[in-house]
Amino acid sequence: VTLHLNPISSVHIHQKPLVFLLNSPLPLVWKLKTERLAPGIRRVFFVSLGSVVRFEKGNFSLSAETEEKFFPEKNEHLLQWAQKEYGAVTSFTELKISRNIYIKVGE
Repeated sequence: VTLHLNPISSVHIHQKPLVFLLNSPLPLVWKLKTERLAPGIRRVFFVSLGSVVRFEKGNFSLSAETEEKFFPEKNEHLLQWAQKEYGAVTSFTELKISRNIYIKVGE
């Protein structure tokens, strides 16, 4: 699955830390494609067991962290866990089948 990340239109370059929980019932290779995300900013990708994140060429991967995590099985439990763990969830998306996911990051 390719995860496309770029800032919302009102933000020229996104310069804040991000945390993503990438959960799948089956192990996946998450391919990351980014635009206009400032280098050197902490970005964390938690993936379900057996999954990996592949970064496109460039230095984005130098400031990104990837960690396998055991997530709650049901989406409502995952959302509750994320809210408890991080205090807030700004976006939650559930897809049954997808090759590309487009996410706008920003305020």
